[in-house]
Amino acid sequence: MKRLALALALTSLVASPAAAQQRCITTPEAEAMALVALPDLLRQTGTVCTGRLPAASLLRNPQSRLIARYEVEATRAWPVARNAIVKLSDPAVDAMLDSDFARPLLTSLLVPMLVGRIAPADCGTIDRLVALLEPLPPRNTAGIVVATLHYLKAKKAKGERVSVPDLPLCEAEAR
Repeated sequence: MKRLALALALTSLVASPAAAQQRCITTPEAEAMALVALPDLLRQTGTVCTGRLPAASLLRNPQSRLIARYEVEATRAWPVARNAIVKLSDPAVDAMLDSDFARPLLTSLLVPMLVGRIAPADCGTIDRLVALLEPLPPRNTAGIVVATLHYLKAKKAKGERVSVPDLPLCEAEAR
């Protein structure tokens, strides 16, 4: 029953970002959320792109050192990401996020929404980006992801047609 309640609470957060629009997350909180999602995002992107990438691709190896590095940082980032989720949702979610299955459940809800946007023709470009980002610490990659979100949200606010997740980033945090 507790799992069902957590799933419903997290689904409402994912499905209804408008409910959280009065609240926003800071850049460090957004980076922590990105870090938590990145290992599964890399794995699932590799799955989606397997037929379009060479066997040596970092994305095609779900047990790679790259993903292991991201897993370590995801674990470290979880407390900050968890607090950001609580901030954006109902306070009742707080206790539910203490369970061991909260983080995997959250990523299982969010990551497919992002990976589902990948066009097969983009797999080569994504593979190249991952190869270029590979030497960077995972925190730097999360910072690049969040800076890109800020940039795209600013473009969208100016009326440009941009597809960007509706993550409520604090305006004052934009650089």
